Amino acid sequence: MAQLVAAFGSSHSIMLVSQREDWQHGFKLIDKNNPHYYDKQGLKTDYKSLLATLPPGTEAMVTAEKMSERFDASQVAMDALHERIVIAKLDVLLIVGDDQTELFRTSNNPAMAIYYGPTIRNTAREPASPSDPWPKTARMWRHEPEVDRDYPVQNDLAEWLIRQLCDRDFDMTAMDGLTPGQSEGHAFQFVHRRLLKGHELPVIPVILNTFDPPNQPTPRRCVALGNALRELIALWPQDLRVGVIASGGLSHFVVDEELDRHVLTAIRNKDSAALAALDPLRLQAGSSEIRNWLVVGEMAKDLDLEWVEYVPGYRTPALTGTGLAFAAWKTVY
Repeated sequence: MAQLVAAFGSSHSIMLVSQREDWQHGFKLIDKNNPHYYDKQGLKTDYKSLLATLPPGTEAMVTAEKMSERFDASQVAMDALHERIVIAKLDVLLIVGDDQTELFRTSNNPAMAIYYGPTIRNTAREPASPSDPWPKTARMWRHEPEVDRDYPVQNDLAEWLIRQLCDRDFDMTAMDGLTPGQSEGHAFQFVHRRLLKGHELPVIPVILNTFDPPNQPTPRRCVALGNALRELIALWPQDLRVGVIASGGLSHFVVDEELDRHVLTAIRNKDSAALAALDPLRLQAGSSEIRNWLVVGEMAKDLDLEWVEYVPGYRTPALTGTGLAFAAWKTVY
């Protein structure tokens, strides 16, 4: 029988594929024009309004030295997570991530999907130009250095999960391949390129629409999906060591440490009710990716959260940025 033996979580922010100098200087320039700001009550706002609500002294939180320290802490955490995934000796890794008009478009945007093709493609980087802005260079790092690459998918289990979830009244979108030129989305690229780093491991992409209204799954539905996936994996007859990882989050593009720590504490305490009761208004823009952690937190309820590294990734005096989180549950051997 298959067994869920390991679970992980990781932010996948552009911060994590950027360079030290981008943290120290670049984000202060581009964050002022970000159109996706919501305050901690979930109301639309902008950079100037955020800055106006804060007391003096926030500049001290985003000095070059402090940004450098956070950069180093994040790199160490990602390396540690890579090692934990490798030593878990998994047969398959479910990746729960979001799609931001990469595989889908708002003209046809499912709430939940599972990819079950035999492989999933990551495309090669676009040719670089000296005039390219640094954010483009950072995003291109998620792509393959030279040529397209097809990563293995545990497609028999993936197809079975789709059917079983439909039988449990989840209206799943099923994907058996990509169109020419199409690439897996950033949430999945990041896991392949940064966290697996060449470690050959079949995956199952579980794709949520966290970002684009009006059909994001509710927190309650995300918890229900996690519960169903946990139960179904235990019913798969083949002996497999199964792992799962949440890709994305936590709060952004305004860092909300209170929200992040509430979510991590509820996951640690296996408090499904608290996770299901999260106010969707607080899960907007990048913070919407917390939904991926709700699915994984519920899937991993039979395991114990063992290791968490949280880096409040402030990057401007308006305290914009990302609540960077990295986590691992205790692996079963």
